Amino acid sequence: MEQTINEVFINRVEKSKDRIAVEKKKNGKWEQATWSEYYDSSRALGLALTRLGVKKGDRVSLLSENRLEWLYSDMGTLGIGAVLVPIYTTLTAEEVEYIVDNSESKVLIVENHDQLDKVLSFKNKIKTLEKIVVIEMPDKKTSDSSIISFEKLISQGREKSEESEQFFLDRSKEIGPEDPATIVYTSGTTGLPKGAVILHKNIMAVIKSLKKISPPFAYEKDQSVPFLPLSHVFERIAGHFFGMYAGITSSYAQSIETFAVDIKEKRPTVVLAVPRVCEKVYQKIIMQVDEQPKWKQKIFHWGHEIGLQRSELKEKNKDIPLFMALKFKVAYLLIFKKLSQALGGRVRWMTASGAPTSKKIIQFFNAAGISVIEGYGMTESCAPATLSGIDDYKIGTVGKPLPDVEVKIAPDGEILIKGDNVFAGYWKMEEKTKDAFTEDGYLKSGDIGEFNDGFLTITDRKKDLIITSGGKNVAPQKIEGLFLSDPIFLNFVVIGEKKKFLSALVNINLSQAKTLAVNNNISFDTPQELLKNKDFLSIIDEHVAERNSHLARYETIKKYKIIENEFSQGTGELTASLKLKRNVIYTKYEPLIQQIYDPL
Repeated sequence: MEQTINEVFINRVEKSKDRIAVEKKKNGKWEQATWSEYYDSSRALGLALTRLGVKKGDRVSLLSENRLEWLYSDMGTLGIGAVLVPIYTTLTAEEVEYIVDNSESKVLIVENHDQLDKVLSFKNKIKTLEKIVVIEMPDKKTSDSSIISFEKLISQGREKSEESEQFFLDRSKEIGPEDPATIVYTSGTTGLPKGAVILHKNIMAVIKSLKKISPPFAYEKDQSVPFLPLSHVFERIAGHFFGMYAGITSSYAQSIETFAVDIKEKRPTVVLAVPRVCEKVYQKIIMQVDEQPKWKQKIFHWGHEIGLQRSELKEKNKDIPLFMALKFKVAYLLIFKKLSQALGGRVRWMTASGAPTSKKIIQFFNAAGISVIEGYGMTESCAPATLSGIDDYKIGTVGKPLPDVEVKIAPDGEILIKGDNVFAGYWKMEEKTKDAFTEDGYLKSGDIGEFNDGFLTITDRKKDLIITSGGKNVAPQKIEGLFLSDPIFLNFVVIGEKKKFLSALVNINLSQAKTLAVNNNISFDTPQELLKNKDFLSIIDEHVAERNSHLARYETIKKYKIIENEFSQGTGELTASLKLKRNVIYTKYEPLIQQIYDPL
């Protein structure tokens, strides 16, 4: 078994050579690379970096969206023993400056003119930064000798000899499991970002654990259409690196906006997604059903119920009665086949990791023959620490600990993790590193959970738990997940820390709003107008009341405010994996929250 991701790459190239390894849709066309071409480009990039003076252990920052050059930069940097520092393109110039400076990066690779502009605002302040490499070099020439085009850099690396080729191979093999592979900076919403140092052995621990689970998650014949950012540890380790080990072909979507089109074209067999994606797919289908004649709606609900019953039996490993199996065949053709086709028609499983997902939504996908894999992890545990199996799962939990990973619950309910998958510590932050572990070496997750028959259930983030003025502990994510199973709610944020009751900030799904208005004979010129229409708002009240009926009294939403502008990464309310940035939301909408609790 390989000990580093470098060895995984070398062995995969030797085994698969001329098969398509990766491709990326760009301007409507697919750019492809075989495993041999992938290696050649990565080697050229690595050799070129050595010409720039990059040595083993030096940091190379990468500020770019997903693209083939991202992958070449990653494997080229790791191949010479340097450390890649991925940076989200959505970060501000000040945030990028902090990461490049704190990591003491020697080279910074940026995608385009927009990202270059960020860097030019601070590049002279960073003493360690020697070169800026631009993937899409602006037409306007620059006299700045510190700036070089990616094309020119990699062409220099291609001026190789047998000696240089052997140098890259030898250097790749010299790297050991204890050597750092990457520094991934965690969210800085509660202070300065922390650089999590991830070793080769941490990455390999995840790969080895995933390999031990049966039935296997991936085969060489599999294909994926990645759309989550490679800068996120989940996509990079569970998708990119494990996909490399398994030998699957990764067809990177042009963007998250084009994912629905790209997935139909490439017809993946496995999909790495986050709960919000599953929720949006489900909501879209429910919206389409609501627009159908009543008789078609009745057929849908009949088939949906059959699918839910079958899903529950499968979850409990019980046999499916013959009559139910026959009814399900009919239901599949009438209902669930459309969901399968919307995802390309070949998807065996997809993930919904990172936040709670409604049981109803997961059962719906399972009924369509698409296993939804729930899991749990964090940057510091190199993505998954627990995972559902394809045949061993319990909906509403995040699965069992991965093989060779220890997970236990502290007396206060906090989830603690130990294993070779756990990171080495925070870059240049000894005290923060010390605080991240218990005295007996377990990583403190900051999440609250409990075990039930070996399956882990996440109650909530330790820091996100809401304690009302009445002393009730409330898990907001559970409530938010329940409301998001209703397609009228696009985003839902529970408020209530030290308050007498719970409230919420809400984004309304305007497409669903339009359908509801038409069905209820409410006139409007634009869907946006409905957010101020008393008749329509009465309908929203009814939907809130219906969701509240599934909650304990102290968990119910007493008041809410509609936020007309949709939450997004660009406006700062969502992370790259589409999770809520609670602190940002609380601060940004503080006046509105005050109106809820102090209307005078």
